[in-house]
Amino acid sequence: MAYPRNLLAPDEEVVVDSHPHWKALVGPVIVSVLAIALVAFVLWWLGTVELDGIAETILAVTVGVVGLVLIVWLAIAPFIRWATTHFVITDRRVIYRTGVLTKSGIDIPLARVNTVQFRHGLIDRMFRTGTLIIESASDDPLSFDDIPNVEKVHAVLYHEVFEALEGDEDEPPRTSPPAPPAPPAPTA
Repeated sequence: MAYPRNLLAPDEEVVVDSHPHWKALVGPVIVSVLAIALVAFVLWWLGTVELDGIAETILAVTVGVVGLVLIVWLAIAPFIRWATTHFVITDRRVIYRTGVLTKSGIDIPLARVNTVQFRHGLIDRMFRTGTLIIESASDDPLSFDDIPNVEKVHAVLYHEVFEALEGDEDEPPRTSPPAPPAPPAPTA
């Protein structure tokens, strides 16, 4: 799902629009598979044990509910968080938004960006992802994890920052409008 274009300023162009890298979903998928396997094993085990019908039903329902809660909490919620997280670079700013019920975000004007760095270890390099670190004029550095193709995003952001700063220098200085002509001096 792309970043909503109606949230951009008029004539603002999107340069990069991405979600976190899909590797952020590997853990939740593994947890889901393990939770489903555990629930299936416990339900199979309950079927082999001689229990009272009501006790077996209560245990089966309890195991099913606990399994469902684990899957929702550890797998579905991270997927929704991933799907609703946007990292966007436009020709004017860097935008980061996340959240479904409680949304949060940050906008960094390109003219205020001082430093752009990236960091990625061996695993991140294998997946072509990493952490992008942006230092703005007045804030502490902000880290954005799991940015896909972090080296390319770093280069694009640096280019956009350079263009934004160059654009400021090319604009003529703003002056006040010319004063109206003085009235003619009285003749005597």
